[in-house]
Amino acid sequence: MDNNATTPLHPGVKKVLTEGLEMFGNASSLHAAGRTARKHIEEAREQVASFINASREEVIFVGSGSEANNTVLNIFACKCPSCDAGSMAGKKIITSTVEHPCILRTSECLMERGTQVSYVGVDNYGKVDMAQLDNMLNEKTCLVSIMMANNEIGTIMDIKKISAIAHAKGALVHTDAVQAVGKIPVDVKELDVDFLSLSGHKIYGPKGIGALYVKKGAPFCPMIRGGHQEQGRRAGTENTLAIIGLGKAVAEARDEMSEEAVRLARLKERLRKGIEDSIPDVHFNGHPEDCLPGTLNVSFDGAEGESILLYLDLEGIFVSTGSACASGSLDPSHVLLATGLSAEKAHGSVRFSLGRENTDKDVDYVLEKVPLAIKKIRSMSTVYNGSK
Repeated sequence: MDNNATTPLHPGVKKVLTEGLEMFGNASSLHAAGRTARKHIEEAREQVASFINASREEVIFVGSGSEANNTVLNIFACKCPSCDAGSMAGKKIITSTVEHPCILRTSECLMERGTQVSYVGVDNYGKVDMAQLDNMLNEKTCLVSIMMANNEIGTIMDIKKISAIAHAKGALVHTDAVQAVGKIPVDVKELDVDFLSLSGHKIYGPKGIGALYVKKGAPFCPMIRGGHQEQGRRAGTENTLAIIGLGKAVAEARDEMSEEAVRLARLKERLRKGIEDSIPDVHFNGHPEDCLPGTLNVSFDGAEGESILLYLDLEGIFVSTGSACASGSLDPSHVLLATGLSAEKAHGSVRFSLGRENTDKDVDYVLEKVPLAIKKIRSMSTVYNGSK
């Protein structure tokens, strides 16, 4: 139950990866082996582009969602006179207080290099404060970067409205859609974004592959230089096998996403109701409606999230206490703190994120084991005094 961290390979993806193992050609080579690799890469590019309603030339394959996000932010720190983004240097970037660490840490780095970065707050459900965002925008703002769906609490942002507000003030828009793509409909034209990031391993594809949408005409500066690959926008020999796997993953998502969203929402509601009925003093985090269908974030009073995780791990149940990229930290979740949750409640939070392999039987098993784990942890607590 940790599918927001990563997902197992879809059987269809596993099949094409296995079949592609013998395809060794470099897609930059002009001979037959190279042309075969190029053909498969371009087919995958078309699959990804079609899935998000983009043009083929607007899709760049990268190594991860984090690389895609870093690439976009670094565009607006470029001071190279020959770069079409050079005029953006010295202007301001706006992002939110609940972004993925790859956005927040990169923003800190850009600030140290002279780029202005401002952070818009969120409400108690984790939704961006639109009035504050509007007030923060001015003629110096070059980019607004807001995630489409939060990886910890599942709250879905109104990116279309954010784009309208930002574009009205002359700013470009990027959305980290890593947690959204493949789970809810994502249409770059409807959202009216200039940049969008996605990742393969969040949608039952391979690890080590992602894609970046760059709207035609948007400024761009390569973060990795040295070759002509990806239209000169991302140097390095293409990871052909992973790209094929990503293409197949979005193809499978196109066929399964709508039905799967309904199924996961039903399982999540069973899990939520079961926890609520069997365990006192719990709090559910994130928006109750505008939320990813399989994400449930729960705070348990009087119980540390890390302790809950370890107890459940012993029972063969895998959950998370927040973003997998920050799991080495003992600090409370920055996302939960940004929503106004106390540090104590944030420390007692666990994220359940369901996926295509989860069943009703899994939910029943979790509902059997979680109350026992919470009861045991609370019995050893020096601060928990029972239901208030």
